[in-house]
Amino acid sequence: METDETDRVLPFQLQFDKPVASQVKIAEWNPEKDLLAMVTEDSKILLHRFNWQRLWTISPGRNITSLCWRPDGKAIAVGLEDGTISLHDVENGKLLRSLKSHIVAVVCLNWEEEGQLIRGDPKNSSSYEDRTSRFFPPAPRVPRMPGVVSGDTGFMDDSEDSYRELSNSSYQRFNILCSGDKDGSICFSIFGIFPIGKINIHKFSVPTPFIDKQTPRQILNSSIYKVSLSKDLCRLIVMCSGELNENTESRESQMVRQGMHSLVLDTSIFWKRKSELHQLAQQASNIEDLTEVIRASLSVMCKQWSDAMHTFHEKFDSLSTLIIDHALDSTPQEEFLSLLGGARTSSAVHQFLVNSLGEVGVKRVLKVICGTAKELQRIVLDHLQPAAEIIGFRMGELRGLSRWRARYHGIGLDEILINNATEKSGMILVQIERFMRVLSSVEQQFSNFFNWLLKCIKLLMQEPSDQLLPYNSELVVIFLKFLYDQDPVKQLLEVDHDIEVDLETMQRVKELVQFGGFSDCEYLQRTLAKEFQQMEDSFKEAFLMPFTTISRKMLCEDLLPLFPLPSSSSSSSASVSMAIPMSISYYEDASQAVSSHQTCQHSFVDYVCFQVPDEPFSDIANCIGVIRGFTHDLSSSKNGYTSLEAVLLCVPAGYECVDLSLYKDSQIVLLLNGASASSESSGDACMMIVQASELPFISISRFTNLNLWNLYQLKDSTVQLQMENEKVRNIPHSVIAPLAVSASRGVACVFAARKRALVYILEEDEEEVPDTE
Repeated sequence: METDETDRVLPFQLQFDKPVASQVKIAEWNPEKDLLAMVTEDSKILLHRFNWQRLWTISPGRNITSLCWRPDGKAIAVGLEDGTISLHDVENGKLLRSLKSHIVAVVCLNWEEEGQLIRGDPKNSSSYEDRTSRFFPPAPRVPRMPGVVSGDTGFMDDSEDSYRELSNSSYQRFNILCSGDKDGSICFSIFGIFPIGKINIHKFSVPTPFIDKQTPRQILNSSIYKVSLSKDLCRLIVMCSGELNENTESRESQMVRQGMHSLVLDTSIFWKRKSELHQLAQQASNIEDLTEVIRASLSVMCKQWSDAMHTFHEKFDSLSTLIIDHALDSTPQEEFLSLLGGARTSSAVHQFLVNSLGEVGVKRVLKVICGTAKELQRIVLDHLQPAAEIIGFRMGELRGLSRWRARYHGIGLDEILINNATEKSGMILVQIERFMRVLSSVEQQFSNFFNWLLKCIKLLMQEPSDQLLPYNSELVVIFLKFLYDQDPVKQLLEVDHDIEVDLETMQRVKELVQFGGFSDCEYLQRTLAKEFQQMEDSFKEAFLMPFTTISRKMLCEDLLPLFPLPSSSSSSSASVSMAIPMSISYYEDASQAVSSHQTCQHSFVDYVCFQVPDEPFSDIANCIGVIRGFTHDLSSSKNGYTSLEAVLLCVPAGYECVDLSLYKDSQIVLLLNGASASSESSGDACMMIVQASELPFISISRFTNLNLWNLYQLKDSTVQLQMENEKVRNIPHSVIAPLAVSASRGVACVFAARKRALVYILEEDEEEVPDTE
């Protein structure tokens, strides 16, 4: 028996059997490399090579609910319980980007790329080159200064190229990251970094193209379980649980059925407008990156200048105390002006300069303030100003695109909003120039004031002062009147401060407006921080329009009720659906000819595979459902027939399905446990491969009332799986989900209940691939 099995299961060679420290709840193979990402029960992400060498471990600090790889395998997307999606670098696990796309747990992720390179498509007349690198050096990064933590901004703070590669999508294939949450929302992001759409299943009016009576239907209290975007980006299959509600005026005919449903959404806008969306995402995502650089720079500058001013006031506030102690009726400014004018030096000023402050104190404060001023200038020149200049250039690119209404109006690129955002990006450069002038003037006046104080201390102590730097008495007077107890630098770095501008200057600005180029007459009354806030708001408004436009163009095309679920509470039904193994995949369909360049390419056929729960059906038990051609069905119906096919597979007696996965060449990998196995026992499990394309599929009639669950049509034609007729490998353990299968590498990883990981080779002629990066 053992010998026969060994001869028969060569495709299932056991590569190794390794212990795991903690039980694994999610596992995904890298699509391009021999790497396996695993999420443990305590929400740690482990990355292992094929030889089980661990590369890195990270812990986001929050519960991980989903995970998927970018199609090129260079980044990994992680869905968290709080609705955040974080992107991590495959090389070291560092955080690349963090997006708050949802408000509840992200339960599924799917990252799909279009088949052809945008730049390499000769038929694409709008092939796009990001010209920014021709005119500008590499974009600045967030300044690494005290008080800024990379995790707070959602960006990594080191100088590695992976961050820049994430933002530079010029040479990437056009790809979309889809994410679904437990409240029925699905979000779409181009390159995983630029949000381009959001829909909610609850708000869809679900059509029923195969029912004679056209009654709108909705799915209430839905929870997304799995989403899968087709390889041509034209269709999205959604598996969700919820209550199918028929919105009829008659209460008697209203139907509410809690169950699992499959939806097809029309996402052809991604394929039809992929070039335009690629260009928009390229510019907008880089603008958002640079906006973050400006925000962080302003934050660092504000903190550093506040610390420097705190040092100044900490030293000089003691003069006010001495004046009060000596019963003098004057201010520190008046005392210093009296000293400057050559009058008698008061005892309070003498004690302050000689004893409290001293020459060492003056030099220390001078060093802090002037050093901080130079550091702020460096931040402006190295980070703030280059970021603002590149933003202005990129907004100019978008402004040009927005004027091509025939191509870009359809994706929501509004010319008026882009023009407003472009003007705001120009105004931020004006504010930066003003800030630099004010900062330089303040630094000069502080330096002049301290030089004068050093001169005074030397004279009071009757020491020679020939070696000291000269000072300007007029600047000292200006400093004491306008800078001693005021802070124009800090004012420019605050949002809630208005700058007073005289009427003559305002009139000159209004005259300049007549020459064109800008229309904002009140920019001089705003601070640098306020200008940045308005610029950021204008960007959000301009980029919200494409987000809203694309969201509205994604419609529900078809609904397929699969099987009922217990009609208790929505939360319990969601938990039931999460325990149901499901898999969706698309395979090349030789019978479908590729359509013209102007329409979507339906050269793929979809397969949906799922376990059928035993509870709803008394006469359908321990079965696997397989559906084929769901996305083709709608187009076929227009020709008077249905291409939707399905089959029920009955699991061999004595086994139950733990997990399943669609594999390459229309194959299904089933992970089965012995019915009597438990976590305490060694268990009797097996892994089976079924060739789905050879199964006796039955065409499902759609011209029926939706009261009937579609699986009922298959109960009399169930296919009994036989162990001796399929490729099977016995596993000497009790196994648990997940089952991680790599179609590109031909391997599968199985996890045992006793905290072990077993990796199997699924291909007979699979040659061991070198473990390279």
